[in-house]
Amino acid sequence: MDTSAKRSWDFQMNRADQPRADQPRADQPRAMESGTALSEGDPVADAEGTLLLDDDLINLYEEKEKTKIEAILARLDDELVGLGPVKTKLAEISSLLLVDRMRKRFSLASSRPNLHMSFTGSPGTGKTTVAMRMAELLFSLGYLKKGHLVAVTRDDLVGQYIGHTAPKTKEVLKRAMGGVLFIDEAYYLYRPENERDYGQETIEILLQVMENQRDDLVVIVAGYKDRMDKFFESNPGMNSRIAHHVDFPDYSIEELDQIARLILKDQSYYFSKEAEETFREYLNKRMTQPHFANARSVRNAIERSRLRQANRIVNSQAEKVSKDDLMKITAEDIRLSRVFLDL
Repeated sequence: MDTSAKRSWDFQMNRADQPRADQPRADQPRAMESGTALSEGDPVADAEGTLLLDDDLINLYEEKEKTKIEAILARLDDELVGLGPVKTKLAEISSLLLVDRMRKRFSLASSRPNLHMSFTGSPGTGKTTVAMRMAELLFSLGYLKKGHLVAVTRDDLVGQYIGHTAPKTKEVLKRAMGGVLFIDEAYYLYRPENERDYGQETIEILLQVMENQRDDLVVIVAGYKDRMDKFFESNPGMNSRIAHHVDFPDYSIEELDQIARLILKDQSYYFSKEAEETFREYLNKRMTQPHFANARSVRNAIERSRLRQANRIVNSQAEKVSKDDLMKITAEDIRLSRVFLDL
């Protein structure tokens, strides 16, 4: 890696001007009366602006409402079936940050929590969706300035020739500043079998930014657990910068069936009684086959069932079609899948 790539770049361009800590704002009437304004750039200072006295009280209900924690977690619960341990972990992180936010208002010293994370699990287990909600939570709590998500893979970060990787990685980081950078299948950044691979240059830049600019960016690396474990073993610097490891379990057949029903309901379709039984049979077969991707495979199966249903209706001899005809997925629409043909 050349020396220019090792410099600490300033990615904090176009920052909104903030009031100086010694200048009370018009919406902070207690700044002179009850305490001292918090330091510039502090997440709580941006939201509250003043410290509290020792005998002051904080309304916990109002803090939860203000930060929208419960609403965001409830939305996640509606979006994703199951994943109890994952949702519990997110709730714990949210609670930690809310308490940290309240502690700062009483001038209780504590360092900013390390928020870089690792999401491990099979495809289709909701990792990207959870990353999006995490970005929302961190923004609502004042730990991110924008709260957007930038999702990338190796191809978005690593160049193909000398001098290409650093600017490419830098551009991605610039776009992600103020939000969450989600790196899917992060282990592909490191290819020890290829001495001329440029992925290591990206890793070195990421490590520098994760350490020096962690107030401006949260990095989430994701992928299969076994491969991520090897990636961390080969890159101890990356492992030491990750504070939260979240494992996403595969869905059970009951959860996949529930996901299918939610997708159907959202799109105004439903399974006939026979189709319900056939779809569970489909799941039992599909889960044992290669490239199964949990909820993603369920969504794809329903899309193909819709395709076969549409073809069945259009090519039928029926003169008229009812609303129910357009909504119902039959066993035939599912059983024509290759999963049943490849015996």
